[in-house]
Amino acid sequence: RWPSLMKYYSQTEGVSWLEEYKARHNAGLEAQRIVASFSKRFFSEHVPCDGFSDIETLGCPSHFFEDELMCILNMEGRKGLTWKYYAKKILYFLRQQNILKNLKEYLQRPTDRQSFLEGAVLIDQYCNPLSDICLKSVQAQVDDITDKVRKVLRTRNSRHPSLASKAGEVLVPEVELQRQVLDAMNCVLYEQLKYKGNELDYYNSLNSYIHQVLIRRTGIPISLSVLYLTIARQLGVKLEPVNFPSHFLLRWCQGKEGSTDIFDYTYIDAFGKGKQLTVKECEYLIGHHVTEEFYGVVTSKEVLQRMVGNLLNLGKRESTDQSYQLLRDSLDLYLAMYPDNVQHLMLQARLYFHLGIWPEKVLDILQHIQALDPSQHGAVGYLVQHTLEHIERRKEEVGPEVKHRSDEKHKEVCFSIGLVMKHKRYGYNCVIYGWDPACMMGHEWIRNMNVHSLPHGPHQPFYNVLVEDGSCRYAAQENLEYNAEPREIPHPDIGRYFSEFTGIHYIANTELEIRYPEDLELTRATVQKIYSSGKE
Repeated sequence: RWPSLMKYYSQTEGVSWLEEYKARHNAGLEAQRIVASFSKRFFSEHVPCDGFSDIETLGCPSHFFEDELMCILNMEGRKGLTWKYYAKKILYFLRQQNILKNLKEYLQRPTDRQSFLEGAVLIDQYCNPLSDICLKSVQAQVDDITDKVRKVLRTRNSRHPSLASKAGEVLVPEVELQRQVLDAMNCVLYEQLKYKGNELDYYNSLNSYIHQVLIRRTGIPISLSVLYLTIARQLGVKLEPVNFPSHFLLRWCQGKEGSTDIFDYTYIDAFGKGKQLTVKECEYLIGHHVTEEFYGVVTSKEVLQRMVGNLLNLGKRESTDQSYQLLRDSLDLYLAMYPDNVQHLMLQARLYFHLGIWPEKVLDILQHIQALDPSQHGAVGYLVQHTLEHIERRKEEVGPEVKHRSDEKHKEVCFSIGLVMKHKRYGYNCVIYGWDPACMMGHEWIRNMNVHSLPHGPHQPFYNVLVEDGSCRYAAQENLEYNAEPREIPHPDIGRYFSEFTGIHYIANTELEIRYPEDLELTRATVQKIYSSGKE
């Protein structure tokens, strides 16, 4: 019934299968109950934080609960979209909590037991908790590359010490033998496997995820350096990470081991096909002189800090993701490493405040900031006041606004919830999930979007639409038309509003139908009229 759970059991231990079945069955019922409750409780919230607090106190085994969530996500067909939407959010949260626990355990280990590759995998897992990423599979892929390097090395020096099994346990002593390893690595990575720095799409977050670096064979300096360093060390060559400004590097000692003289090292650019650089060439690489401190070796924690810092910067640049997921994830990771960093705590508090999520947690963060740095009392006081106001407003909220088609003010609204539309001007496909009888945005938005240039201006119905590129837009009625070939809209929030895709239109879920009670029948009638007759 649940084959994916067999990995949790030893073949030799005696197990009461009836009791295990009961526990899994009850966990399944509990998961279904919680998922079903989320839409009603958190429809108006982008991030159901209070629901996550409930899940933290689960009474059933977490792996059973997760297994039921996976069953929901793997349901076939185009039904159960709302269940899948919330199951995905809950699973995302549960897995991140577990990965964060593993990261904290990793950081508490002695530095000689902190593998750079494992650290990179933990960051990758946290930002992609629904992907099947594990250290074992990533290590296996790195081992495969290492074996290819050994084959090349064997053709060049059949007696090389790195060819012995488990060579990584013994450092290759001579610089010339080490050079042979690096040459063979460059041959395999950059000539045979075609790894390269991603210059064309440098600011893509996939460049920072080690499993994607292995799949796509491209990355940024730091991710390629982690891969390069790991392979070198497995072959007995000790390379060290260098937190060089603007371009992460590795260093290779040419003099006495542990030397503090920066000129005793050759610097390796994994982004630049393993090119070996002098100190002067490193400065040419970034276009300016730097002091000696930037050539020093850094710890695994500092490497992770830089990797997370890159993701933080990408998260700040992200414009289409309205939930700022990457920024939230990278802030979580940064604060797991440096929990008392006031700058990042303040950014997290501001972000949650901006998104209107987790107000109680915002107050906790602000209290922590005040204790760490009393000089922040002005900014803290402002956010505390407005967060308390937000909590009070939430308590006073009445039921949802209901829009009836029969109201005179809605007579000009032509389209209905769930219809798959096309934008006449920009050509994008989208689905309607809300409407207003006239433009409800402020004067500044109307001016910036040049709404007055439209023939009917702001005095026409406007529609909230989910667009196929993952964005949410507000479109004028005159700019929308029925889609001649309606298809599914791959938007992450589709399940928040719709329970099913029929192949032609979407069916609103219970919460959306409450707000637009007459739209479902109108959508069905419209679809029958337009698509069944074969006309556009």
